Amino acid sequence: MEAIFHEKQEGSLCAQHCLNNLLQGEYFSPVELSSIAHQLDEEERMRMAEGGVQSEEYRTFLQQPSGNMDDSGFFSIQVISNALGVWGLEIVLFNSREYQQLRIDPINEKAFICNYKEHWFTVRKLGQQWFNLNSLLTGPELISDTYLALFLAQLQQEGYSIFVICGNLPDCEADQTLRIMRVEQQQRPKLIGEDEAQRVSMQQVLDTTDTTDEGVLDEDEEELRKALALSRQHMEVEDEEADLRRAIQLSMQGSVSPRSQIETAGSSHDTSSSETLTAEELRRRRQVYFDRQQLPHSAAHDSHSAGGLKDSGTKPDQ
Repeated sequence: MEAIFHEKQEGSLCAQHCLNNLLQGEYFSPVELSSIAHQLDEEERMRMAEGGVQSEEYRTFLQQPSGNMDDSGFFSIQVISNALGVWGLEIVLFNSREYQQLRIDPINEKAFICNYKEHWFTVRKLGQQWFNLNSLLTGPELISDTYLALFLAQLQQEGYSIFVICGNLPDCEADQTLRIMRVEQQQRPKLIGEDEAQRVSMQQVLDTTDTTDEGVLDEDEEELRKALALSRQHMEVEDEEADLRRAIQLSMQGSVSPRSQIETAGSSHDTSSSETLTAEELRRRRQVYFDRQQLPHSAAHDSHSAGGLKDSGTKPDQ
């Protein structure tokens, strides 16, 4: 397979690659094909000028871009035909009535060039074996004799135009080598960039998955932090309310001394106070406690309920 010349795709120069893969060498460059295209353009211009340079048809022709080449590197079938003519080769449309009447088995031909949507590639016999020399492949693709007719039929079904190469192709090393030996292909060549495209696609999937997982984790952690904060806030409120509640209950008994009230109210923190709770201080604490019973306590209770639900690992309905 190393002996086979296989020019890989560069830009939109598939016509150049098609010709060079067919002839098995660097026979044509973009400059040479452009020269042929310009020559064809000039011949067309001269034919149009025969109808009068002042005619509407001629002015319209001059305003139109070249039909034989463009800036991307595309070349027309006329350019390819003229380039092959340099080597005494001709092309015949494979599915034309004239060719089909000849009833020639494709395996008895020497080569084909195929075109679809401005892409050209070569299928050629080297030695006694057929190869797909598409410049979009990473290497030559071996085609068995039994598969050749089916391969060409499939191309036609997909919309390809197929041309038969008529004439004697120039000698090449690959043809000489494969006349005395046959090659086997264990693995079909891939399209250029296919491995990289698959790698990039897989990486994008992994990156998306990682980002999604991180987003879920960040959201869960944030909800947990909020739930814990609400729980701590509620515990602090309950502790303070419990102290006040006990102090109020004791103050209402009347038989307990102010010092005993303070010591009992602070017992939940395992501390004792030497301060004396005055009647004014007790009244103020009672008022704060009763005020909290109306709205703040209810809001704190709702917040605790929501926090407790999230903390248990169950998310509320959205």
